[in-house]
Amino acid sequence: MDKPLSSEEQINGIIDLALAEDLGHGDVTTQALIPPRLHGRASFQVKAKGVLAGVEVARKVFLRVDPSLRFKVLIKDGTEVGPGDIVATVSGSVASILNAERTALNFLTRLSGIASQAAQYAAQTRRLPVMVTDTRKTTPGLRLMEKRAVRAGGGHNHRLHLGDGILIKDNHLAALRYLGMGLGEIVAKAKKNAPRRMTVEVEVTTAEEALEAARAGADIIMLDNMGPEEMGRVVGLLPGHIKTEASGGVTLDNIRRVAASGVNIISIGALTHSVKALDISLELEPQSLKLGLV
Repeated sequence: MDKPLSSEEQINGIIDLALAEDLGHGDVTTQALIPPRLHGRASFQVKAKGVLAGVEVARKVFLRVDPSLRFKVLIKDGTEVGPGDIVATVSGSVASILNAERTALNFLTRLSGIASQAAQYAAQTRRLPVMVTDTRKTTPGLRLMEKRAVRAGGGHNHRLHLGDGILIKDNHLAALRYLGMGLGEIVAKAKKNAPRRMTVEVEVTTAEEALEAARAGADIIMLDNMGPEEMGRVVGLLPGHIKTEASGGVTLDNIRRVAASGVNIISIGALTHSVKALDISLELEPQSLKLGLV
């Protein structure tokens, strides 16, 4: 079996795919207009309030295009930024800077948008003993980057992939109920067949199902699309050692009430699946331009 790729190898592979998508056929505009000897510096300028994420990915993009470029990080991931802030500069060949510009900005603005959204949700639960987590509703291929961005915004990560924990959801239950199994039997089977020390989580929609799952030994019970009041009632019925997770229908308007219900985890797909990119641009500094040696 092939050795699994490291996190950094995965990120480099994602960057290479993105660069091939944008630069695979060359940059004909830059090739037609920009002399190879032109050098200068460009700065990443923030245009809106948010939380920064992906600056290291942006650095990797530029150095992948041209290792001779000099990239200086001025503000680190996880920092609150606002209009006028300069988060990084890149200097060297103007042609190389232009080649990498859009790919770097695509990563930086989207990842910062995720971090900004995670920070908004996390802020609503401040001083309450609950974790705000993402889900697997990520952009295909970008999960590792997007989950890092959630952490930069103050959120936490749920499962990274399907091998990262047993989570029995509605379609698993539907398939097994067709085979004549009840919820308790399903949870017991998962506990029996789970790899050593792996938690078993099950999705429920009623208090009765939650109690049945608890009796069968579930480690975490996901309360799916329940209102905050019903969540609070179910949490009060369950043994204290069983963790609970709120999922479905959580918004910035109601997350505080959901957190106050006593759940341990609040998972929110919107942290990654429907974010607004943070407005950041890359601007060449005219005073830095000069013609040098090839």
